[in-house]
Amino acid sequence: MTIKLFSVFSLTLSIILISSIFFHFSAALGGAVGGWTPLNDVNTPYVVAIGQFAVNEHNKEAATKLEFQSIIKGESQVVAGTNYRLVINAKDGGHVRKYLVVVWDKPWEKIKKLTSFKQM
Repeated sequence: MTIKLFSVFSLTLSIILISSIFFHFSAALGGAVGGWTPLNDVNTPYVVAIGQFAVNEHNKEAATKLEFQSIIKGESQVVAGTNYRLVINAKDGGHVRKYLVVVWDKPWEKIKKLTSFKQM
């Protein structure tokens, strides 16, 4: 009985210690887990590709012909992958309009999904 209690205590303590270390590192790398962090440079090729992906996917889903123009601002959120929340400019016919898009990205599994696309 004493050995089982000690094992449960050791396991609980290990879980708490590992969780503490995980949250410490995540805070050092960009804030609280699950929180949105502003992107320092929205013009990196990877972020621009995310914006272009959002427009292309929206065009497929909504049968539109928007043309990606630029990213105005963006944030990222660490989840089981990364969410990118971007404010983009896209050309709709002769007019450039702003859109708020969210793309979930899991590059190590080559998964990208458009989860939200709204005109502002």
